[in-house]
Amino acid sequence: MDPIHSRLAGVAVHLPETTLTTAELEDRLAARNPGLDLPRGVIHSMSGVRRRHVAEPGEKPSDLAAYAARRLLDDLDVPAHDVDLLIYAGVTIDVIEPATGNVVAAKIGAGCPVFDVRSACNGVLNAIQLADLFIAAGRHRRVLVCCGELPSAFMPWTLADADEYMTVAAAYTASDAGAAVLVEASAEPGVLAHRFAACSTAWEATTVALQNLTSDPDAPWPSIRPLVVNGIRLVHGLERIDYSVYRKPLTDLGLTWDDFAAVCVHQASLPALWRFCDHVGIPKGKVVVTIAQHGNLVAASLPVQLAQAVAAGLVRRGDLVALVGLAGGVGAGMVVVRW
Repeated sequence: MDPIHSRLAGVAVHLPETTLTTAELEDRLAARNPGLDLPRGVIHSMSGVRRRHVAEPGEKPSDLAAYAARRLLDDLDVPAHDVDLLIYAGVTIDVIEPATGNVVAAKIGAGCPVFDVRSACNGVLNAIQLADLFIAAGRHRRVLVCCGELPSAFMPWTLADADEYMTVAAAYTASDAGAAVLVEASAEPGVLAHRFAACSTAWEATTVALQNLTSDPDAPWPSIRPLVVNGIRLVHGLERIDYSVYRKPLTDLGLTWDDFAAVCVHQASLPALWRFCDHVGIPKGKVVVTIAQHGNLVAASLPVQLAQAVAAGLVRRGDLVALVGLAGGVGAGMVVVRW
């Protein structure tokens, strides 16, 4: 029997029409904190973000994922009932129980098994890895990977002082989005390689914490804290990552970065993106840059970049694409595909 391979059949995204520029965000913060002298320009200089997308009031992560999933299935003329596994890979979720994948499946009319994968900003990459392994094992033939990111819900609008503002500044770079990728069985290899690494001792470097989560019956109800980044711990964690996670797939496939039509790299900030590319050797001209106009799209970052590269004609069928992940945890990973 011939081996079963997998390929990315398509990608689709949903970017909310409502946007908030960094200048508008700073105006809003100043209006809501009139007694504080908040520094202007910090968010842009730190991150390069000029605007971010904001979901409509009442929309949930599952809605954003469902918008993208429906668009993808319509584009490919694939009925929802033909999907035989759905993996939800977003950082933000509708509820703690059940899996947000159940909610998305119900909204798009899919009757397949589902589960969630939560791996910070590498969630979609890990879901593609799992889809490839399931397909190669003959367990599934068509796997829908999707995510809905709603980080705007965690932006703090009331601040105690300017020091707190600097502590949570990274939260203001994030952007709402939905994304979906369909992975299906193929006679020819499409997903060529995947490799991951982690330095979990640095997990406290980037956190969105549940405050007051305890078994104490007298404790206040848990609440979600904003994104907090400890830059020193994050750098130390990244320094301990095994960067062969990026080199070995290329060596095994006999490729160099120049062989790719596009390299999609997770983007939490523009300065950090270029430092990372210099460190790993990724040519800047190959990178699909989304951070300035779309913000930090969390786990939707890589599929949004891929969708934009395909729409712009930078990536055509048969081209090589590298999906390069960096995530809180601290995690690193790469998936190599032939589109």
